[in-house]
Amino acid sequence: MAEMTFWDHLDELRKVLFRILGVWFVLAIGYFIAMPWLFDHVILAPCHNDFVFYSLLRSIGESLNLTDDFFTREFSVKLVNINLAAPFFIHMSTAFWMSVVTAMPYLFWEIWKFISPALYPHEQKGVRKTLILGSMMFFVGVLMGYFMVYPLTLRFLTTYELSAEIVNQISLNSYIDNFMVLVLCMGLAFELPLVTWLLSLLGLVNKTFLRKYRKHAIIIIVAVAAIITPTGDPFTLSVVSIPLIILYELSILLIKDKDSLPLPND
Repeated sequence: MAEMTFWDHLDELRKVLFRILGVWFVLAIGYFIAMPWLFDHVILAPCHNDFVFYSLLRSIGESLNLTDDFFTREFSVKLVNINLAAPFFIHMSTAFWMSVVTAMPYLFWEIWKFISPALYPHEQKGVRKTLILGSMMFFVGVLMGYFMVYPLTLRFLTTYELSAEIVNQISLNSYIDNFMVLVLCMGLAFELPLVTWLLSLLGLVNKTFLRKYRKHAIIIIVAVAAIITPTGDPFTLSVVSIPLIILYELSILLIKDKDSLPLPND
């Protein structure tokens, strides 16, 4: 195969970007058409008392004879819209963001196709495994954010009372903004092993560094978890922080110290 010039690489990158944008556009159209059903059965599902995670909490409470309000609370919330154009723009933006989320495996595949010719065989194997792991972990984080983190946060914030004189009315914009941020943040947080591996390739971190600053990292993870889930109870904090700590340990296992990296073949 002839060696590609800079302009050949640039042209190939342009084709990759067009394919990615095309996939996003097609998915966005599909989600736009299906959005009324998705809103009723997926996006607004955490607003209802029969949501799977709320039912799980009540089942745990009943089986263990727990009387704490955290396990026994009946919960539902009604959203209000105070912006004339909000439903239309939320319809479009939500379809776009859902297309971005679901296209992540394709995005990683295109990245792999673009960079793999420039890698050594041992590097290709590592990058391929990392991209597959990155795709899987992203969706695990998204699902955890949707089924656990966001419902807990929603239930806490909508039932929090600053004063008995204030009636909480949750707007559609506020609900969607928090929904997207929390779910996407959890998806991105689960990319920690992938980010760490990339940083190790650049020589910015190594196994010794991560082990040395493990305690500092745990403190930062707990602080970030407290920001993402401002419920204040140990259960919710543990639900977010423990998986992130496990991911940090997984990052240590995935990377190698610089002096132990395999050398490329001459």
